[in-house]
Amino acid sequence: MSPAAFRRYVLSSFASLATAVPLFRPGSSLPGAAAPLQGAPAVDSPKGPPGAAPHRLRGSLGASVAEGMFAEVFTACAGATALTAWAIALGLGPVLVGVMTALPFCAQFVQFPAAWLTSLFGHRRVALVAVCLSRLVMFPLAVVPWLGLELEGQQRLLLCVAGASALLGVVGNNAWVAWMGELVPRPIRGRFFGRRTALSTLAGTLASLGAGLLMDRLRPPTGLGLALPLLALAACVMGVVTTLFMATQHDPAPPGTTPRLELRGALVPLKDPRSRRVLAYQVAWNAAVGVSAPYFALHSIQNLKMTFVIMALHAAGVAAVRILTAPLWGRMIDRVGAQPVLMACSLGIGVIPALWLLPSAGTLWPLLFDVLLAGALWSGHGLAIFALPLTVAPRKGRPFYLAAFATAGGLAYAAAAALGGAIASALPEEFLLGGRPWVNLHVLFVLSSVARLAAGMLAAKLPEPGARPVGSLSALVACLLPRPSPLAGAHDARPRAQTR
Repeated sequence: MSPAAFRRYVLSSFASLATAVPLFRPGSSLPGAAAPLQGAPAVDSPKGPPGAAPHRLRGSLGASVAEGMFAEVFTACAGATALTAWAIALGLGPVLVGVMTALPFCAQFVQFPAAWLTSLFGHRRVALVAVCLSRLVMFPLAVVPWLGLELEGQQRLLLCVAGASALLGVVGNNAWVAWMGELVPRPIRGRFFGRRTALSTLAGTLASLGAGLLMDRLRPPTGLGLALPLLALAACVMGVVTTLFMATQHDPAPPGTTPRLELRGALVPLKDPRSRRVLAYQVAWNAAVGVSAPYFALHSIQNLKMTFVIMALHAAGVAAVRILTAPLWGRMIDRVGAQPVLMACSLGIGVIPALWLLPSAGTLWPLLFDVLLAGALWSGHGLAIFALPLTVAPRKGRPFYLAAFATAGGLAYAAAAALGGAIASALPEEFLLGGRPWVNLHVLFVLSSVARLAAGMLAAKLPEPGARPVGSLSALVACLLPRPSPLAGAHDARPRAQTR
């Protein structure tokens, strides 16, 4: 493969990763809100504004890159790690922690109303209002020490803020995806989202490290302190900054051209036999993930005694491995299809929760295996879980298909997270089993590992026309090896992301 062809291939794989709607994590739904990118448009959307002024388009795309970078700063100040720190400071037990972290996933039930709002008022207008409010809603947390609320009132305020931000984020992301699909021309989409992904990841890593240092230095052993309110205030400032950048981006779609959605189309995915298989996998998979995922940060802080800087470094390592392995997964999906990759990654991810039985407060090195496996396998899973539903969902009515998949997965995750919290609360915090010490969250990790392996087996029945059966992991890895091209000078086939 020539250097030029390799660069095109890497950019295409970055674009494929960037456009991966996070169906396995449906709550990450803000523009640029998580590395590498969670809200890019589907690649078969319109080619872009015909006849648009080049300087205007360049200005809008530059503003989108800047918005993505500052959105990562918002996530570092108000994302899952910061909310977990809030929960610990305010004394939330495992049940309430599970409820709080499950709110973004439960909020997926507004996917269909969000699609209707987008079609009624236009994607740019809805995106600006909803995304801005989803970030400014953090302001009550910035002033909570001076509100005079009792501890119970502060806990309720935290849950209300997290819920409102999640609901508004789903609405804003639905509109933003449609807006970007109109704005970014297809011929430059790979280069644009590849650059946006890389810069957003860099900004997110630096912001997470800065937030970790602030919390480690200013957060007291008990109580609220000043670090968390300062981060909430910084999140609001980032909300204003990102909104200003979004406001400078133009809307290439002429007024009145937004397609109207027919509500009867919402029932079509439930009547499609192939769609029902994907829905079954989504429910099983998100339930298996949800029973443990909200509690890894809690376990890291309470039981492993990790500082926020170490947690930020861990997250940065996972993101780096995820981006580095994206081109390999893109090539593999191109050769064998999305379904075999999805099954292999699902089964591999099933091992990850069990790895968290190994580290202890003084022995964190086993988490290096988590960095490598989580980064690599979630990267392939993200690409495959986006490619596969698009082979099932026809272009007409596709928003309803994707909304159905996200809604089913989100509700399953929320229910499982609440169940996990109830199980953890019913168990003693520490106990002996098999001659070694356990904590209650270890039980959730074992349950999640078994459930993920079972859900991974459902991927064997997922439909994908043209996918090649792969009988072993070695056969799947062999697909990465170079193959002679039948045409002189031809390079490897383009990743499937270009035709999805």
